Amino acid sequence: MSTDSSGREPDPSSPVRTQSQEDDDSLAELGYRPELKRTLGNFHTFAAGVSYISILTGTFQLFFFGVTFGGPAYWWSWPMVFAGQLMVALCFCELAARYPVAGSIYNWAKKMGGPHIGWLGGWLMTTATMVTLSAVALAYQITLPQIDPWFQFVGDGTGTTDAAANAVLLGSVLILFSTLVNAFGVQLMARINSAGVFIELIAAVALIIFLAVHITRGPSTVLTETYGLGSGETLGYFGAFLTASLASAYVMYGFDTASSLGEESHNPGRNAPRAILRALIASFIIGGLILLFALMAVPDLAAEELSTGGLQYVVLETLGSTIGEIFLWCVVVAITVCVLAVHAAGIRLMFAMARDNNLPAGSHLARVSPRFRTPVVPAVVIGVVGVVILVININQPQIFSVITSIAIIMIYLAYLQVTVPLLIQRLRGQWQPREGSFSLGRFGLPVNIIAVLWGAAMSINLAWPRPDVYNATGPQHWYLRWGAFLFIGVVALGGFAYYWFVQRKRTGVLDAHRAEVLDPTQPPPRG
Repeated sequence: MSTDSSGREPDPSSPVRTQSQEDDDSLAELGYRPELKRTLGNFHTFAAGVSYISILTGTFQLFFFGVTFGGPAYWWSWPMVFAGQLMVALCFCELAARYPVAGSIYNWAKKMGGPHIGWLGGWLMTTATMVTLSAVALAYQITLPQIDPWFQFVGDGTGTTDAAANAVLLGSVLILFSTLVNAFGVQLMARINSAGVFIELIAAVALIIFLAVHITRGPSTVLTETYGLGSGETLGYFGAFLTASLASAYVMYGFDTASSLGEESHNPGRNAPRAILRALIASFIIGGLILLFALMAVPDLAAEELSTGGLQYVVLETLGSTIGEIFLWCVVVAITVCVLAVHAAGIRLMFAMARDNNLPAGSHLARVSPRFRTPVVPAVVIGVVGVVILVININQPQIFSVITSIAIIMIYLAYLQVTVPLLIQRLRGQWQPREGSFSLGRFGLPVNIIAVLWGAAMSINLAWPRPDVYNATGPQHWYLRWGAFLFIGVVALGGFAYYWFVQRKRTGVLDAHRAEVLDPTQPPPRG
């Protein structure tokens, strides 16, 4: 005899339950009633994860960094980071199958580790997402003026603050666009995002083919070419490699976005885990091939322009200005949809925390527009904060660089707020995957252990007080080199102090968002 999800035998006289009703049951298990509109399909959620990772954005923005500090052999950091992040993603897949909910990192941390751990994880992730939004928006400046100097609206680019001020202008326009799109509902965002991801994937595959046609050296270059980097460091080339690996670590995250849209997706318990893995694996394969063929195709690996123009220089130098500019326009599309995805993820995080009354003015932040069925106020708040953070970049580019680097660390730490409590539950025998859904089975424990060790090791590597990362240009300041520990300490400890002494006393699912609790002894309502 079959049973329903609660273990009871179904009543033959009860109406047949739809998939959407089953999805809403998993939401009610967390104490929430369904409010967001379920309109997203398989490709939409996959596209959300791909666009957050955004291979074209990340590789074009950070290729120069990896080559500068690690030479061509830095390429091996790409599969290294993928292997570690895959362990994290597999843990997330089990959680996404059981709890496909908005603001997934916050809710998973809360469910696995309790309300205090949940709040800290959600706070770190939300703060980091707003900074990441600004950092991605800055990528317009790296690409658009290389396509046409017309896009340098502030000065001619030679002034001390011309590039920084122009970056803020371009980035602010992009964030304004993202705010409007996200405020008008998830369906509009998903359509634009999916179209952009389709273009990005086609362009990425085409770029791989074009670079492959122009290769001038064999793949052995990523094994042998280090150009003496790291010769003056204590750890030798390994030390240089760890620094260069940040270029890969800065790209391969955000795959959890596929689950964060769970309340707006059809059958998310089944589709979200697939979307997470597909987004990560596709990004790894495509990004790895782009980086490899770029290193094999560039005419001169010792060219100084590699450290300044990065992958944009490689494309223009190798493919010529006409074809190169076409690909750079595709990078602009990728940057645009990446900003849309990061913004969308931040909105769901803020909404999720607000409906638990875990943020100031929670009732306003958690209000869902009856017309667009999306939280509008978080879209505006995140957009405004993103522009404010951008303004710092005009006169304090070193401080902005420190803040954006630290934001990535905060995301890795937020992931640890999920994987560590999940590991503790596994060790206690308290974790049970959703029956019939994605499960790691007997591999769950070793995968979870590796995920925790990886997250901790990479967080330390990211935060290490390297002057090359946190104080790249003079004058040298101790507070910049130790910026990761200082900034994260202020954000985490200061934020948690506010939560503990003020917000904790008010926390709890707001009445407007609380699921109805039905008497299990009574038959379900008909009609």
